[in-house]
Amino acid sequence: MTEYQTVEPDDQAVLRDGTIKLHGAEAFEGMRKAGRLAAEILDEIADMVQPGVTTAAIDDKVREMTLDAGAVPATLGYRGYQHSCCISINHVVCHGIPSDKTLKDGDILNIDVTPLLDGWHGDSSRMYFSGEPSLKARRLVEVTYECLMIGIEQAKPGNHIGDIGAAIQQYAESHRYGVVREFCGHGLGRLFHDAPEVVHAARAGTGAEIHPGMLFTIEPMINLGKPAVKLLNDGWTAVTRDKSLSAQFEHSIGITEDGCEIFTLSPRERHKPPYA
Repeated sequence: MTEYQTVEPDDQAVLRDGTIKLHGAEAFEGMRKAGRLAAEILDEIADMVQPGVTTAAIDDKVREMTLDAGAVPATLGYRGYQHSCCISINHVVCHGIPSDKTLKDGDILNIDVTPLLDGWHGDSSRMYFSGEPSLKARRLVEVTYECLMIGIEQAKPGNHIGDIGAAIQQYAESHRYGVVREFCGHGLGRLFHDAPEVVHAARAGTGAEIHPGMLFTIEPMINLGKPAVKLLNDGWTAVTRDKSLSAQFEHSIGITEDGCEIFTLSPRERHKPPYA
């Protein structure tokens, strides 16, 4: 049975105890600031994404911008992870590790950032094009963004978490794409990952009921081929089993009385590529 917990404004010690947290105005204000910083970082690094640039250089820029804003990268040191963002290229589904590898013409990539600002996590990711990708890659990215926004439309009081996944799954599969099951969206706020789990393939009307004050991410991972993924030996990098391309977009949102607020919208309207 789903349990909900109202978080008081001065509660600095929120526990990961399986309950779904319900937050007030102070939390929403904190999330707006953290989410805007995440969006500003993703806006700025768009101009770096081009053939010949290393993913390590992009990671360095993310860390620099995060620290300069008075925040810290939530991924840095998280369960031993040593980088300030995740960069997932082509058939990498998520949690790709920055390195000295250079981007190639035609690559598509997801960059996922989470600045921790004044105790609040602003979690967001976007797709980028390195040079000129194929038409199939462009269409996959476009549909994945549409999946995110279709899922967000279902994030409102009275609906269920399963309604989000059902809408995403129906739309993605209507284009004959695979929806990744192994990874999902999640609650957040003062905690990086918390309840509820927001799956992207589900049956409508299932899962926790959505209430005002909930904070969570929606982050569909959509594959050009089949949905199955596998984890590489580094313990982080997830790739498609059939080596097909994968795409992902992510927003952090808060549930309001009549819908939701997206905390991580691009101030420069760089919502999806191309970002020229």
